Amino acid sequence: MKEKDPFWKVVEIMETLCGEGGCPWDREQTRESLKPYLIEETYEVLEAIDRGEPEKLKEELGDLLLQIVFHAQIARERGEFDISQVLEDLANKLVRRHPHVFGETRVKDSQEVLEKWEAIKGSEKNHSSTLSGVPSFLPALLQALRVQEKAARVGFDWSRIEEVWGKVEEEGGEFKEACKRGEREAMAWELGDLLFALVNLARFLGLDPEDALRQCNRRFMERFNHIEERLRAQGLSPHQVDLETLDRYWEEAKKGEKPS
Repeated sequence: MKEKDPFWKVVEIMETLCGEGGCPWDREQTRESLKPYLIEETYEVLEAIDRGEPEKLKEELGDLLLQIVFHAQIARERGEFDISQVLEDLANKLVRRHPHVFGETRVKDSQEVLEKWEAIKGSEKNHSSTLSGVPSFLPALLQALRVQEKAARVGFDWSRIEEVWGKVEEEGGEFKEACKRGEREAMAWELGDLLFALVNLARFLGLDPEDALRQCNRRFMERFNHIEERLRAQGLSPHQVDLETLDRYWEEAKKGEKPS
């Protein structure tokens, strides 16, 4: 049965690639050398999701899975663990952290599920702080969101969205004052506070700030590409025309856009 399973077929191919007589490039890879590929494949999965392309998503999920299988193969060669143990640990964790499904625990809603998940996770990892489980290497906006979510689950949170709006306005004013004084250290400090407050506002509104900014970046690039294409058709490039022309093509690119 195992050899007919597509997953185990991939595992066996990876073993061959990394074994004697396998691929020279694959055999040279280390955990450190593979880190950029793991990050790249993760973001390509996100891009496929954003673009709503199921076939592309299927391909990118496969590429991401390859990275996991590759890391497990390296661990196997080092005598640490193999992919079977990874899967077994994952299965046990899923059962352990869902006592309301696989046990007798009862929960009233998804919020209580999250609270119990955090409690179980904290006891497993012996975290000294509510925030210990937030990875330090997450993108800053996503890290801020996770920090706020975890703090909120233990009651450290605003009670009304009006209070959050007030905090955004307060931090915006403090950032503006720091800019007027021209104090770069204070400007950076206050900008951080303003961004953190905006993340809080996004959380209250049920929005993902990391996703919102990523999609904004994509829209900017698509609009700018439109500008370049329009100018290229005239034998021109952006630095050869005035800002008014660039703005005109920018607004042209925006026509027909709407939130999906």
